[in-house]
Amino acid sequence: MDIKNILRSVAEGTISVDEAVLELKKEPFEDLGFAKLDHHRAIRQGVTEVIYGAGKTPEQIVEIVVAMLKKEQKNVLITRMSEEAAIAVSKELTDTEIRFQYDTMSKIGIVGDIAKADGIGKIVVATGGTSDMPVAEEAALTAEVLGNEVVRLYDVGVAGLHRLLAHADELMSAKVVIAIAGMEGALASVVGGLVDCPVIAVPTSVGYGAAFEGLSALLSMLNSCASGVSVVNIDNGFGAGYMASMINHISY
Repeated sequence: MDIKNILRSVAEGTISVDEAVLELKKEPFEDLGFAKLDHHRAIRQGVTEVIYGAGKTPEQIVEIVVAMLKKEQKNVLITRMSEEAAIAVSKELTDTEIRFQYDTMSKIGIVGDIAKADGIGKIVVATGGTSDMPVAEEAALTAEVLGNEVVRLYDVGVAGLHRLLAHADELMSAKVVIAIAGMEGALASVVGGLVDCPVIAVPTSVGYGAAFEGLSALLSMLNSCASGVSVVNIDNGFGAGYMASMINHISY
């Protein structure tokens, strides 16, 4: 059943609004041959499909972006995007009024405008060190694209605890805190002991040999003694930003 028939059936009273919504949720994907685009993900999950850029050619990313825009998607978020792919998308949109932004640090590409913040509160993104910023910006930009106000607190790790405590007011007034750290990953536990909101811990692959490319930080965060700390995978800033947005949009 196509969308016009669904709407016609609702108008004629042969199906209910709830039945129509269910049919829309089950609508088929668009098959591009190399990718199957889930255009109705926003109906089911509240957020449109995000393009994971790593492993895709610039041409594939361009084709996916164009297909999404044809479905009147207001913005497209592309993670782990190469500069080559960013150039290709920018050229494709040259003769249009559609805005394209690319952040070289986080490798995030944003097609269209960033949504107006409509979350309940603020999301604080805190890092242990400056070297954690690429992951932090992936989290922060993801959250902003999804309609959240983000406060960035960078280089506030436990090696200089006074730097973190200087921002106690911002931390304690947050709706969600994303704590991003490599090395031993202690930042998440410290933050978890200060705030009354959920803390999403992101271990990063920053650290010397025994850090095992983030495994040490991951295990430390998983073993946090602070209540209310959850953990995403190593360097998964996108996952943290997405989860934080979901929490920040829960209404009671």
